[in-house]
Amino acid sequence: MIQTRAGGAQWIASALSLYEGPLLRYASRLLGDIDRARDVVQDTFLRLCREDPARLDGHLAPWLFTVCRNRALDVRRKEGHVEPLDERALEARPSNAPSPARLLEHREDLDVVLRTLGTLPASQQEVLRLKFQAGLSYREIAEVTGLTVNHVGVLLHNGIKSIRERVR
Repeated sequence: MIQTRAGGAQWIASALSLYEGPLLRYASRLLGDIDRARDVVQDTFLRLCREDPARLDGHLAPWLFTVCRNRALDVRRKEGHVEPLDERALEARPSNAPSPARLLEHREDLDVVLRTLGTLPASQQEVLRLKFQAGLSYREIAEVTGLTVNHVGVLLHNGIKSIRERVR
């Protein structure tokens, strides 16, 4: 029993280390408020503590993003729509993203892409962020959003195509 608890604590700590930053960015984008996003991410990990690791084996990332998304959407419905948080504030959050030095090298190009991303339809923005910021697969994105894998592919293709055309 003690080994199970220690193993569970290690599993939670590992999930927290890997996914806290990406989930915080994702929730911040959905809510437009970093404090409410922190609450949603905290609630997501509290729910994870009640889950059996074996049940989520191989599906941890989609489960976390789905719970986070559902909780954020509940908060939005309850409190009403809020304007999105500034991109620079999101970049300041800890994550598994490239180092600050590398980000600075590509800052200007990144700003152009992010501004362009912000002009896309919300559905394209969401799948692009889940793919490139959170690193989820098409299937995982489909699980999180409730879309089909094919629809996710179409949204990603159209979003990338739009960004390429506008950035050129």
